[in-house]
Amino acid sequence: MSADVKFIGEVENAIANGSVGRCEEILGRVTELFIAGATQLSDEEVAVFDDVITRLAVEIEISARALLSIRLAPIPNAPPRTIRTLAFDDAIEVAEPVLSQSPRLSDSDLVENARIKGQGHLLAISRRRHLSEVVTDVLVERGDQQVLMSTVENRGAKFSNTGFSILVQRTEGDEGLAVQIGERTEIPPHLFRQLLARASLSVRRKLKALHPELSREIHEVVEEVSSRIESETLTPSVDRHVAPEPGSMARCIGQLDDYNLGKLAVAGAFAEVTSALASMADLPSSYVERSMTGRRSDGLLALARAVGLSWPTVKAILMLRVDRRIILETEIGYCLACYERLRPETAQQILRFYREREKGDAMAPHKERSKLPPREH
Repeated sequence: MSADVKFIGEVENAIANGSVGRCEEILGRVTELFIAGATQLSDEEVAVFDDVITRLAVEIEISARALLSIRLAPIPNAPPRTIRTLAFDDAIEVAEPVLSQSPRLSDSDLVENARIKGQGHLLAISRRRHLSEVVTDVLVERGDQQVLMSTVENRGAKFSNTGFSILVQRTEGDEGLAVQIGERTEIPPHLFRQLLARASLSVRRKLKALHPELSREIHEVVEEVSSRIESETLTPSVDRHVAPEPGSMARCIGQLDDYNLGKLAVAGAFAEVTSALASMADLPSSYVERSMTGRRSDGLLALARAVGLSWPTVKAILMLRVDRRIILETEIGYCLACYERLRPETAQQILRFYREREKGDAMAPHKERSKLPPREH
């Protein structure tokens, strides 16, 4: 390939002085040259092609860039800078082939792209053969209904608990999405129950047909929801913080998850919610108590986002603060907007910072004692 690489160097003048048509012609020849010998090229030779193709691609029309994207997308050792440039192209016809296929794009590339680009780019990413949790977290957070459905239908996609939680919340008015989420066998049990509780009768019937082994559990959830609706209809003036049944409080505390934490919050169990949050976040109870009783809600929202709580559960926790007149009920809408904007990875970074700080504070007295001079005898 040394003669071919030498040829690449000889097109430099044509790149600098040629017309758009001439650049497209040269790009076609260089691309064919690369594809023909791709499996035999060293990393250094790929880098040479990468430099030339990247420079040529700047000068060509959208249609030519789209063709380049189609040709390079399936190649495992495609020029990496070229692939990234194509992936971040504003024209979706250019970006789509590499976003949906290219193995050259890393998770960090895909996450960055999904954070800043439009729905067309997100839809292309959702169609990749494999999707990691960090990528699907962004897709389900930012994607429209078409992106959500495409991501959930992708059997090569993996979802975190946070991702599943967001998906369940976004099934409102979308029965097709609810059924697709319910088909995912890896959905955590407590989130499956939340899905059932929110679902319409037709969705529950479809899920029951898909999961006959869960028929009893689905029936129990339906009965629970029906009883709650009937209770709220018959006794609208009763305080929402109804005392749990005997033994149910202990079960909720012993099974720390979004569903049971929400039940504790709705029951008005302020101290138990504080203790459960501390356990879930691996933080001292004193820190979580300060977050629960402090005037600002941002620290509490970061903690909730980091451990993957759903918005209904977070709202129930915030209502505990409303009942104690720590915050006003009118602030809940603002908290929802903040919660939706807060990225899970950012919240987890914040949580790690506070966790390390709290551990450092706990060690401080010991460190200070160690600095004291020995007593004189």
